[in-house]
Amino acid sequence: MRIGSVVHGIGAEIEDPDGWVWALTQALDGTRTAPEIADTVAVAHPGLAAADVLGAMADLAEAGFLEDASAPMADGFSGRGRERYGRGVALLRWMDRSPRIDSWELQLRLAHARVLLVGLGGAGGLAAQGLVASGVGHLHCVDPDVVELSNLNRQVIYRERDIGRPKIDAALESLRALNSDVEVTGTRTEIGAVEDLEALLRRGSEDGRHDLLVLSADRPSGIRHWANRACLSTGTPWVEGGYRGPCVSVGVYAPGRGACFECHRDQDADSRDLRLAPGQDPESVSPRMDWGPVNAATAILSAGLLVHAALNALTGVPAVEPGFRYGMNLMLPGEPETNRYPRRPACPACGGSAS
Repeated sequence: MRIGSVVHGIGAEIEDPDGWVWALTQALDGTRTAPEIADTVAVAHPGLAAADVLGAMADLAEAGFLEDASAPMADGFSGRGRERYGRGVALLRWMDRSPRIDSWELQLRLAHARVLLVGLGGAGGLAAQGLVASGVGHLHCVDPDVVELSNLNRQVIYRERDIGRPKIDAALESLRALNSDVEVTGTRTEIGAVEDLEALLRRGSEDGRHDLLVLSADRPSGIRHWANRACLSTGTPWVEGGYRGPCVSVGVYAPGRGACFECHRDQDADSRDLRLAPGQDPESVSPRMDWGPVNAATAILSAGLLVHAALNALTGVPAVEPGFRYGMNLMLPGEPETNRYPRRPACPACGGSAS
């Protein structure tokens, strides 16, 4: 018997030579108590012990395939909210392999989340739209720039009428119109040092920080290093992503869990045998242009990866350990790229420590 569909990573097969597990799944329709389910299956399969049926139910629940139909609904979602987020909740629950009484627990977790997003360009603007549409409770956006005509080939959050406006103003207007349930705020400012990011992260809420940083800015050149240090300092999980020509990717990091950004960057450089001189930065072998070659496809793909990584970091679904990068190279369709490395004991940022 197959359960969970045939999606790799979700679906499972159960040997059921006598057919009673199938009968059990048919009885698990939300209208019976556990003892009533055991009795129903026993009628169809005389001689089957109730303890075996109840044990199978416990196994299915532990594997994440059951919910309690009598559990109270999660607070905070009206009929309108359930209509709005219902399809997303179904997807999250489908990918969720943990025991859970109510699938809306995950959406409630999103509704309570506070996210800092830095960079409202091609990937960042689309990522902001995805997070707001998904029902993240509070999103604070940061960007210093104004909308230019050259942005409009991929920054689809903006319109021609926005040319010359600060991106933050145009983006907030669009995001608030998309979902009035989400609190969207913004700051027009340039990130110039690690301290700037630390200050923004610590302003997240009453407990002193945001739940997640989404970094989609690639300037100034040191911003990913600053984000890494700021998130290590504040204990904030973070995701970063974007595009370099036909390559789109995202990195997923959490202090104390797996490699930090600098661990990963240095080990990746070592694995490629870039023949760097002592002290030479890996970025120097593939220097960035003043502007990046990009179209709507690469921006949309990288934004999609960012949104997925952010939702994963906030909900824990799917269950993936942070400390890695993944993406795709559009020059080689069908060949995904995934890189994961252990912590470096001598990492100048985290030192391989658990804090």
